[in-house]
Amino acid sequence: MTDTHNQKLHQLQIAEPKVAVLSSYPPRACGIATFAADLAVALDWQSVQSTRIIAIDEPGAERSYPKNVIWRLQQHDPVSYLEIAAEVSRSNVELVNIQHEYGLFGNKDGELLLTFMEALAQPIVTTLHTILPEPSPHLHHITRALCQLSAEVVVLARSAIVMLRDIYGVDPSRITFIPHGVPTVVRQAGMRHSMKTRLGYSGRTLLSTFGLLNPDKGIEYVLQALPPLIEQHPDLLFLVLGETHPGVRHHWGESYRQGLQAIVDDLELHDHVQFENRYLDLAELVNYLIATDIYLMPYLNPNQIASGTLAYAVGCGKAVVATPFCYAEEMLADGRGIIVPFRSHQEITNALQRLLINPKLQAEIEARAYTFSRSMQWSSVAVAYRHVFQTLCEGNLHISAALSQSN
Repeated sequence: MTDTHNQKLHQLQIAEPKVAVLSSYPPRACGIATFAADLAVALDWQSVQSTRIIAIDEPGAERSYPKNVIWRLQQHDPVSYLEIAAEVSRSNVELVNIQHEYGLFGNKDGELLLTFMEALAQPIVTTLHTILPEPSPHLHHITRALCQLSAEVVVLARSAIVMLRDIYGVDPSRITFIPHGVPTVVRQAGMRHSMKTRLGYSGRTLLSTFGLLNPDKGIEYVLQALPPLIEQHPDLLFLVLGETHPGVRHHWGESYRQGLQAIVDDLELHDHVQFENRYLDLAELVNYLIATDIYLMPYLNPNQIASGTLAYAVGCGKAVVATPFCYAEEMLADGRGIIVPFRSHQEITNALQRLLINPKLQAEIEARAYTFSRSMQWSSVAVAYRHVFQTLCEGNLHISAALSQSN
């Protein structure tokens, strides 16, 4: 084998680092799991390497994973964190990407994850899906430690860089903004009408929201906003897509969904509200979004720094009405959507009425949203992640080479 061939092979290995992703993973019904799966598919599509998955199993989990899941981390078992870290460290994996949400990991504020990170030999890139502006002292400590143990931190909103710098003291040079990925949807004339017909909603004006149902979604304010609109737009139909969040169902059952159903009964909205109580796969979700006229996000948590549901709606070129949580304010700026106050059904009514009586305004918002989201397609997001991975792995090789020469 020639020196030139060896050099080319060496360059290829640098360009294609072997990556493992630590995350919840399908078939688990979880937004982070969906994100991790979409990222893995996008990375693998562009690479000769196959992304390996370290799946997080909650207590009692009995599921069959796809073959790319190589390791299974037990959420509340400290020994599992050490064992998996040792196995990954011995493998040919060159870098680990952690998809982080505090509730995915064991002990208070997910502090068991630090055990894994400290024991791991490979560099770590941590993607933070939640960053709180007013953390408790313990959560502040955990977040700083996560960042200190990471070679690079990825955030899904530009405002998160400022939060990490000002609140947690993280050096911005170690933070990279990479947007939440969205599926590739090519807009075509008449596609909304044909999709409505395909789904059985021909002749209806569709409002929708999707995601794992929990009280922070604020769906009740949309229900209360509907009656005055229905008087003028009797074809309105509001689709609430998604099953109840497993954690909510575990602690409180279906009480929130039942409360929403009670509002539907009281306001006699049976012909104008439909619940789809199941976890939708990507293809179904995109089809519903294509058919949607106006997408609604009346969320109650002002500190939400990322939202896959909002990213997907914007990626499909939808006119979105949302409350001013962090991610919505960034995504819907510059006329890409309409922001309404928290907990105001009247303002939701007003915003929907503006769009319903002004198709030109709706079309302008849709066009702005769609154009903005082109850089968010998973193919582009995967390129950005691969650049981060490649840079870190290349840097490690340079360090290793320098150490070898010094010895």
